[in-house]
Amino acid sequence: MSADTTIQVVGVRDAIRSLNKIEPGLRKQFTADANRIAAPAIQEVQRGYQREYLSGMARNWSQGSSKKFPFSVSKAMAGVKLKVDASREATSLMYIAQMNAAAAIWESAGRKTSNALGNNLGNIPRPNHTRNLGPAVFRKRREIERELLRATNEVKASVERELS
Repeated sequence: MSADTTIQVVGVRDAIRSLNKIEPGLRKQFTADANRIAAPAIQEVQRGYQREYLSGMARNWSQGSSKKFPFSVSKAMAGVKLKVDASREATSLMYIAQMNAAAAIWESAGRKTSNALGNNLGNIPRPNHTRNLGPAVFRKRREIERELLRATNEVKASVERELS
C-alpha cells in the first residue's frame, strides 16, 4: 500500500449505529475492541509528552471562565482518548483526541498562523498538523488499520449470525 491509501469499510458507520438495535452488547464490544486496537497508537502519543515545555505553561492561565493551563505531563498523557462517533454529522467514525486543554494548545499552537507561543514551542513540521498526536498516530496507522479491519469483519460475522 502507498502512503496515501486508506482502508474504507463501506457501511460501518450505519452498521455500528444499528448494533444497539440488534444487540446492544455488540456495540459495546466493538468500542472495547476499538480501544484495544488503538492502544498502541495512544501509548505512542503518550510517550511524546516527556517534559514540561515552557516555564510559563506551569502557571495558571484562564480564558474567560475556562481554565487552560497549567500544563502537566501526567494530565497530557491521561488526556489522550479514543472517541467512537457513529452520528451522521461526524466526519470520522473513530479518532484519537487530546482532551486536556493545555496539551491541546501545546499540540496546535502556531499551526495556522505564526504566534509567540507557537514560535517558542518550536515549529510544527508541516502546516495544519500537530506536534505529537498526528505523527504518533501515523506511525501506528498500518497496525491500526489491519486490526480494525479484522475487528469489523468479526462484528459483521456476529451480526450476520444474529440475523440468521
